[in-house]
Amino acid sequence: MSNPVSLIAGLLGLVSLAVAALYWLVPAGALPAFFPGFEAGSDHIHVSHAFGALIVGLLLLAVAWFQRARRA
Repeated sequence: MSNPVSLIAGLLGLVSLAVAALYWLVPAGALPAFFPGFEAGSDHIHVSHAFGALIVGLLLLAVAWFQRARRA
């Protein structure tokens, strides 16, 4: 592959979408301890973290798509 930017952006976009789903579906007390927003014993859902990760993931996927389209 001559342009790894699209591959890296695509993979990071997918990881960010998975993180967004994790923030949306899992309460703060059940998040992994290294995630921002972890609060032991909390039932709070971090909606703002989920939206932030969703926006970053969609932007990275858009970058990957435009990088691939520019090469074609």
